[in-house]
Formats: sequence, structure tokens, C-alpha cells
Amino acid sequence: MAAAASAVVLVTAGPVAAADDSFTIKDPRVTESSGLAASRAHPGVYWTHNDSDDGPYIYAVDSKTGQTVARITMTGVGTPRDVEGISVGPDGQVYVGDIGDNLDGSWDHVWIYRFPEPEALGDATVRATQFTVRYADGARNAEALMVHPKTGRVYIASKNEDKGGLYEGPAQLTASGSNTFRRVADVPWVTDGAFSPDGKRLVLRSYFSARTYAWQGDGTLDGGERVDAPLQGQSESVSYTADGTALMFGSEGANSRVVRVAVEGAGAAAGADGGKAPSKDGGSSSAGGGGGAGGGAAADGDGQNLTVGAIALGVATALVLGLKRLLRRR
Repeated sequence: MAAAASAVVLVTAGPVAAADDSFTIKDPRVTESSGLAASRAHPGVYWTHNDSDDGPYIYAVDSKTGQTVARITMTGVGTPRDVEGISVGPDGQVYVGDIGDNLDGSWDHVWIYRFPEPEALGDATVRATQFTVRYADGARNAEALMVHPKTGRVYIASKNEDKGGLYEGPAQLTASGSNTFRRVADVPWVTDGAFSPDGKRLVLRSYFSARTYAWQGDGTLDGGERVDAPLQGQSESVSYTADGTALMFGSEGANSRVVRVAVEGAGAAAGADGGKAPSKDGGSSSAGGGGGAGGGAAADGDGQNLTVGAIALGVATALVLGLKRLLRRR
């Protein structure tokens, strides 16, 4: 990596006794955890959901045990197609992004669902509000839904192997008619994103990397700085802890691991299997450059051979992308 590349930031490693440490999602019903959001009402609890074909279900997972403490069934919405992102807004509402489109533009609209975060945790059925979303520049695939913790404005990051976009929604979503999201910045390949609790940073992750950006307020992004994201089998989700002291990186699969990586200077260290501290030249950090899918591997907290792991994951990702392109041509 050239010396002119942006600095490696934000992470340290080491044991920690914290409420939100790394954990494993133990619920056998959660096999495709594609989004992650820290609860505002319940410390140490994270909201997640499966990818497609699961139904209108949202799961609350206790990070201390990895056990599901609530499954929310949404009513008042259609049949979810490809739920990919989740975020908790400053209004105390949970926002769910049914925004995936693996055929890159086969649907001219997608949906966001919203429901109040429950005051008590337990299986429940809630009536959600459904919002129709369209993009000003045409349909596209997306996996990242972020609600700004101060303004409540909703953002979506599209996913594309060439160049994605950060899209800003209207100041207020409306349930009558459609909501037009407009492109405000270019982004690399993105599988999820999250705002810091103070609203001053935006982190975006991909299969191999993560970058954090100073939030400008108007949606424009600088070059960003690399974050030492862990190497995971299917890197799908990221969330800040509720106190902003760490990032939580999640993955798809049965018994998937959520890995804590501490934010430098925030008063906490990473979990025992969190990422290694990055070097100034980026030697142990995630992919550099634009942070796209072709970047280098992140540090592996279990001490595995990262070179072999990165190659294997790269081959698997290439096969997935090739299959998706083949399906789009049919």
C-alpha cells in the first residue's frame, strides 16, 4: 500500500470485560443474518433478520448469551422479498430494509418497514408501517440501510462490483405514495453500514474490508479510513455498539459469529477474538483503496492463516458473482 493511502484507524485489540463482547447467534432459525443493529431500549441486545425466504420476522439477540430473547412478527406489510438491512432510529423505531435485488434492477421499487422498538422483550406481533422506495436514477441492488441517529433521515447504500452509490431519502418518509432516494455520493462495494451513535461517523463494510467516513451532513463522503474488520465467511453486517465504543461485525450462516472490534480512543478494547491492531502502513488492516470486494483480507482474531483464507474467500466470492451475472443474462 502506497504511503499516500489514507491512514488506518479506529481499532485496537485485546481482552475486554464488556457487556457487548463478541458472541455467537445460537438460534437455529437464524441462518442468514444479513443485518445488525444495536437496540436503543435494551442494552446488550442486537436486532437481526434472515435474508430472503424467512417471512416478516425480526430477531432480538442477547449478546451476553447469543440467545434470541424476542422474535417480532410484522403485520401490515406485504411478503418480504429480500430483507438486507436494519437500523434503529432516534424516534425509537426499528427500520427494516427489504432492499435487496440480486438481479440488479428487476424490481422498480423496494420497501422499508418500520415498527416501534418494544418496551419489553418477548415474542410478539406488531403492526408495521410499509414505505415504498424508488431510486431517482433507476432500480438497483442494495444491502445497507442506515438511519442517522440525530436527524432520523434514512440512507441506503447500493451494492455493485463496479461502483455503488449512497442514496439519501426524503426528510420524512411517507406511507402514501413512493419515497424517492437520490444519489449523494459514490461508495465501494457495500454489504452493510452504520452510523456512530453521535452521528459523526459512517462505517461501510464489504466482504473483505470496512471503511469509516467523517459524516458531512449533506451525504458527501471523503476518502474514508480503513477499519480492521475481521475475515468472515460471508461478511454481511456491521453495527456500532449502543455506546459507540466498538463495531460489531456479523456474518451469515448457522451459529454465525458476531465479532467486536473496538473503536480507538473510545475507552474500550476489542473482544478476545476481535481484529488485530492495524499497523501504520496497513499491514494488518482490511483492504485499502476503494474498499471494494477485490481488496486484501482483514485480520483474523482466531489466528488462522489469512492468506489462505483470503484466497479461498476470494474464489468463493468470484463464483457467486459469476453465478449472479449468469442468472441476470437469462
